[in-house]
Amino acid sequence: MNPFKERGIAPERALQSFCEMYPESYNKKTVDPYTKTRIILMNGTEFEANWFSHQFARHCGDNELRREIALSREVEKQQQLKISLLKPINETVLEHTIGYEQLAVDLTAELAKRERDCNVKRALDFALLEDFDHLYRYSDLLEMTEGTSPEHLVGRYTEIMPGRPTIAHHRHPFDNVRKSINSKLADVQTVLDTMIITAAEQQTMNYYMNVTNFACNDLARRLYQEIALVEEEHVTHYEALMDPNATWLEMLLWHEYCECYLYWSCYMTEGDPYVKKLWECNLEAEIGHLHKAAELLQKYEGKSWEQMIPCADFPAPLSLHSNIEYVRDVLANTVQFTTGKDNTYEKVERLPADADFYRFQKISIPTVDCVPSHNVIDAYLRRHRTDYRFEVAENPIPALRNRRCDNVEVGRVPHAAESTDFKCNC
Repeated sequence: MNPFKERGIAPERALQSFCEMYPESYNKKTVDPYTKTRIILMNGTEFEANWFSHQFARHCGDNELRREIALSREVEKQQQLKISLLKPINETVLEHTIGYEQLAVDLTAELAKRERDCNVKRALDFALLEDFDHLYRYSDLLEMTEGTSPEHLVGRYTEIMPGRPTIAHHRHPFDNVRKSINSKLADVQTVLDTMIITAAEQQTMNYYMNVTNFACNDLARRLYQEIALVEEEHVTHYEALMDPNATWLEMLLWHEYCECYLYWSCYMTEGDPYVKKLWECNLEAEIGHLHKAAELLQKYEGKSWEQMIPCADFPAPLSLHSNIEYVRDVLANTVQFTTGKDNTYEKVERLPADADFYRFQKISIPTVDCVPSHNVIDAYLRRHRTDYRFEVAENPIPALRNRRCDNVEVGRVPHAAESTDFKCNC
């Protein structure tokens, strides 16, 4: 499908009344996990579009142009709120968090499996193991505090076990900055992948930043605080991949194209008829926004959409599904890596003693017992003697197989595990 060749709905015609904007929420007990993760993904995609548009307006002195993007932004804010309200009232913050982390794992894995740019794929594989460990930490907290089965919430599609331990995620900000792509030279799929993952991780960061003070107890509040800071690292890590040299109007076109692609993907893969219809309606609206972005690019910069996206046929639909074997393979090969300066990934044993990673670890972690992600598992072990997991086989990392003790060395202490290297798809 080429969205530039579809008709769509003009922005003014896509505006809805308050009666139309309030949706029917899903049933948290029967919803398919990937319907829920698609909802979280598109909520984040609309949030990213909205805030990009606001930043554009704050860097634009032409009020006629500001009015045009304000109209599309109003429609997208209505879309975002409608998607957000698909979450039911009786779904707790922690239950919803499991959906966020399942999305992070399976979305990142799916993007990495198809990504042909080795630099982008390494970035995806690296952070994948960290979101995977976050799912494990939040799952133990959920089962311990609310008695809800995380295994049921993820539908047994995503394993729940240690990845690179969260204690090892705390890196110096210098080391989180990656190498950017050039959107005029990169494959369309690569441009989309960098935008999709940045929006998704930004939404996760924002969610944790905003719910931290609503968490049910100090242990939970501290865990959200810690992982929100890791998500800040992930947003820095991923946004650095995006093209920093594209103009505001070029990026507006890419944002609208990306939204069209994601709504089309959701429509093509959604099993819930009610939600599928919502994806279809939003796709038609986004095609209208895309045409408006192309019109503005031509009017203000004299560029056609074909100059930006010469081959505008969508790649294959992005499908959210189980990626157990892929995650296991990445875990087996790269758990002992961290990031370094100049876009590098290094095994921690290869870092010099004065590396920024070790320096930042000492600042953040004066003692292991002050780290919330460790304390959550430690508290669970004191109650139940073994941690909560859902595994289809034993953990591929021997040091992470002990269910009676939380490992705090893998990924941060030299030789705590064996790793080989990252793999490329080309």
